[in-house]
Amino acid sequence: MPRKRHSTSSARSGLRLLHTADWHLGHALHDVPRDVEHRRFLDWLLDAIDEHRVDALLVAGDVFDAANPPARAQEAWFRFLGEARRRFPALGIVVVGGNHDSAARLDAPNPVLSAFGVHVVGGVTRGAEGIDFDRLLLALPRADGTIGAWVAAVPYLRPCDLPDVAADTGEDPLVAGARAVYAEVVARAARRAGRGTAVVAMGHLYLAGGSLSELSERRILGGNQHALPVDLFPDRVAYAALGHLHRAQSVGRPEVRYSGSPIPLSLAERSYAHQVVLVELAGAGSARVEVLPVPRARDLVRVPDDGFLPVGDVVRRLGELAPRTTAEGEPEPLLEGAVRLERPEPALRRTIEQALEGKGLRLAKISVE
Repeated sequence: MPRKRHSTSSARSGLRLLHTADWHLGHALHDVPRDVEHRRFLDWLLDAIDEHRVDALLVAGDVFDAANPPARAQEAWFRFLGEARRRFPALGIVVVGGNHDSAARLDAPNPVLSAFGVHVVGGVTRGAEGIDFDRLLLALPRADGTIGAWVAAVPYLRPCDLPDVAADTGEDPLVAGARAVYAEVVARAARRAGRGTAVVAMGHLYLAGGSLSELSERRILGGNQHALPVDLFPDRVAYAALGHLHRAQSVGRPEVRYSGSPIPLSLAERSYAHQVVLVELAGAGSARVEVLPVPRARDLVRVPDDGFLPVGDVVRRLGELAPRTTAEGEPEPLLEGAVRLERPEPALRRTIEQALEGKGLRLAKISVE
């Protein structure tokens, strides 16, 4: 039987949101599938929703790793949505598309998902009068049924989505077009919210001042040189739930935030603190933010920790590693060996693999300097 949700919800009048992004379901790291890690994360996420009595889940893009995700990734997505609805019948779920997602594929199940209270905006749609802004707006109820926030749910904006904006300001046309879309949808959300209700913005974009993750993020819009200004989110926006940058961070002010990816999407991300963000709103003021660390299901190991070493030194350090035992069904740790070469070594991979025998590590990558 599903557990009763929000048994003490009458004791509070705020709105609790859980912000996550960049799941990249279907991802493989150097040909190693991530299915077990994603399953562990999604199970943990459901428990976090329960533990923190969350009113709404916000997923800020890149649900999938590719526009045509494998069947197992789509199955994981729909299984999560079904389990979330079974366990938490009143949970709001708002999802926007990212640059890795196919907008059409993400939107296709909407006739079914919307009937179950799942609001997905895979991409911008247009009518006779231009962009359908009403589709990007959603009211989020508190536990007592009153509206706690209006969400401006903006998906990843492709250049073809942007309106033509006169370039008399000297601003790049792509940046000016994105600014115009956000200005309109935030203004509409603010009008619906009135003075006493929070406005929450969602987006999948690259903000100026954001810190990129090495080796795992595509250039978006017209390239990362088209970084968008943080003033897309004025003070009227109590919280901006963003996706695209895999390193968790705030930009400009604490309430404009990338949740980051919940699992490492490159070996270079092994030292990142992966997380989701718990957001509490009370009225129209700024949000209170709490970081919830995501437990890591698979260890990532680099030898050496930093820099590069000659082959002999790397082999020696691998020999000094204590053997690891992985329980059945657990993902084995992945290793990156960082080697400095003076000449080509055709047998390099075999040499590293021999040094790993009996260590319980899987060689994922050899980086060479």
